[in-house]
Amino acid sequence: MSSSAPLFSIITVCFKALEALTETRSSIEGQTWTDYEHIVIDGGSPDGTAEWLDLQPDDRLIWISERDRGLYDAMNKGLAMARGQFVWFVNAGDQLNGPDILDELARFVQPDVDILYGDVMMVTPDGRLLGTRSEVTTQKTPGQLTWQDMKYGMVVSHQAFLPRRTLAPTYMEDNLCADIDWVINCLKKSRSTVNTHLILARFETGGLSRQRHRESLLDRFRVLGKHFGLLPNIIHHVWILIRFVLGKFSMYPKY
Repeated sequence: MSSSAPLFSIITVCFKALEALTETRSSIEGQTWTDYEHIVIDGGSPDGTAEWLDLQPDDRLIWISERDRGLYDAMNKGLAMARGQFVWFVNAGDQLNGPDILDELARFVQPDVDILYGDVMMVTPDGRLLGTRSEVTTQKTPGQLTWQDMKYGMVVSHQAFLPRRTLAPTYMEDNLCADIDWVINCLKKSRSTVNTHLILARFETGGLSRQRHRESLLDRFRVLGKHFGLLPNIIHHVWILIRFVLGKFSMYPKY
């Protein structure tokens, strides 16, 4: 590992996901831009993940394998280890969208730019392409993202959002929608937020909040209420409910 800080810190958290992790690693190792580090936080998987990581001959790969308190504890560990100017969370099973995507992102880096964002291609677990998140969900990526755009929930994919490490806070660990809170906090502090208009990653559908959907809805209400206030949050959630019902009649699945 070079003594100088890399431009990008790509952080992957995983647990019992060795096959998915190898797919993610392959998409990162094949990048033409080499000024990055890849941090893998494994939750002490019993599937040989640590042994596999130990065999990887790449000094840009940093990893730990130990038990954690859950997803956001693991993500906080990754943040604490990161040295790059920008941090990028890419889950095990997700892939960078093409070998030159870091090159493309680097073109947008300027001294006053604090956040880079774009879109993701949504992919089923069996590899079927669904389209971009903006195309197949009710949440469209704004042309110019601000924290106020988050009043209806996550309008930008976590896998397509890169803040400067110096403004990225730690995640709350007791809320399934801590990613929404984290993105809002980053956006509130950003001097300049740049839409790259790039499809940055291929995002595998599913995830913790999908598996615990009812609890995640309550957690989202709490997070958005913290930032927007109780009454505006209630009004916003009425529209979220209407949007959900309308989405039931769409030809696309709503994630």
